[in-house]
Amino acid sequence: MAEAAILGFLQNNESIPDSGNFAAEHNLDHEEVKNVIKSLQSFRYIEAKELKRETLVLTDEGKKYAAEGSPEFHFFSAVPEEGTISKDDLEKKLDASVFKIGSTQAAKKKWVAMGKQVSRKVQHVEDKVKESLLQLQQGLELDKESLNSLKTRKLIASQGWTGYSDIMKGPSYAPKRKTFATDLTRENLQNWKELEFKEYNFNAMGQPLDAGHLHPLLKVRKQFKDIFCQMGFEEMPTNNFVESSFWNFDALFQPQQHPARDSHDTFFLKAPSTTRELPEDYVERVKQVHESGGYGSRGYNYEWKREEANKNLLRTHTTAVSSRMLYALAKGPFTPKKYFSIDRVFRNEAVDKTHLAEFHQIEGLICDRGLTLGDLIGVLEAFFARLGMPKLRFKPAYNPYTEPSMEIFSYHPGLEKWVEIGNSGMFRPEMLQPMGLPEDVRVIAWGLSLERPTMILYGVDNIRDLFGHKVDLKLIERNPICRVGI
Repeated sequence: MAEAAILGFLQNNESIPDSGNFAAEHNLDHEEVKNVIKSLQSFRYIEAKELKRETLVLTDEGKKYAAEGSPEFHFFSAVPEEGTISKDDLEKKLDASVFKIGSTQAAKKKWVAMGKQVSRKVQHVEDKVKESLLQLQQGLELDKESLNSLKTRKLIASQGWTGYSDIMKGPSYAPKRKTFATDLTRENLQNWKELEFKEYNFNAMGQPLDAGHLHPLLKVRKQFKDIFCQMGFEEMPTNNFVESSFWNFDALFQPQQHPARDSHDTFFLKAPSTTRELPEDYVERVKQVHESGGYGSRGYNYEWKREEANKNLLRTHTTAVSSRMLYALAKGPFTPKKYFSIDRVFRNEAVDKTHLAEFHQIEGLICDRGLTLGDLIGVLEAFFARLGMPKLRFKPAYNPYTEPSMEIFSYHPGLEKWVEIGNSGMFRPEMLQPMGLPEDVRVIAWGLSLERPTMILYGVDNIRDLFGHKVDLKLIERNPICRVGI
């Protein structure tokens, strides 16, 4: 209806000056008129200029005053023409809001004398507030003082209005919109000479393809894996989420009374609760070094219990995998190795914005003859430089299975401070010698989480938004390609 009215009007007239006035004159909804103008303009049937202006509209309170009158007028009308009325009696006669606003405004305009008794100061008043509001409703202009008064009392408000002006015929104008064929159907092909086909838009975007999306953790993991491979490392198999306490703790020279082995820090399995197979000769050597020492160590001097070592658990670190790989390496003629792993570990921790009970650990180790602490520092500097972290500091630390041990810190330009990024150290002889590795073989190792660098790279401040059941799937779809170290 609006389209026919616009095209028909332009057939006999040069232009439409204002879309709002046109809609009012032809009894049309202005929103519908705007949509039609936009559509006709896109097909070049018409040309038009956008029009924006501010209009004043009555608030709900303003509409009420326009219909019923202002509170001060009602207050004045309730005061008798002769004599006085008590303030309490007047309050009983009027609505609470009318009394409160009306008494203030009537006194301000010097219509009444206020006290315990209320009386009129003038005999007749005009409700100019109501008159002004009605004039605005009718589209008439008001003086600046009246407008300011109504705005102050929040009886009127500004409202944005958009429309079109100078609407004229366009290059493709026709009194009626042409219908273009849009599909190559059998019937259309048979009558193609009689039809006008819609132009093909080669710039139009196609339908978005439904496809899978990589999680940010997987993208960052791939970058770390590539860095390890570039440095000549070999990936360790990490498919055993369930591990025995022996490989997770005892083989790493971690005493059985260590706090990390308590149930409040570790997830122990109920079924199967214990392991069935352990290398007995190796178990005996581990037991001996725990109880009485050896290889230059005094041990821990306690009674080592096999039942504790047999307990099954969800691995608390991927170093359990490292201990298995080093033991397997010790069985044959020694060959230097570089190993790495990136996989899940589990700890019985309270979940908050920076901690999860299930997360990922990145671990790297080098096994060779004659390695020193200087070699460890050099490898760490080379590794983290590839991550875009050239500034490193090291702080002495303690780990049961490494000596010396170091915490790794890197300077964060955004935070303008040094932040801890990982742990490192050299595996102790009490761990390596019982495996059967040669005495001059040393192992340097380091580890860090996968989640922390991912959170920094993708600007995530709550780890639960990155991993777990609260992850927003839209985040997975729209996250950018990972560029570690760039």
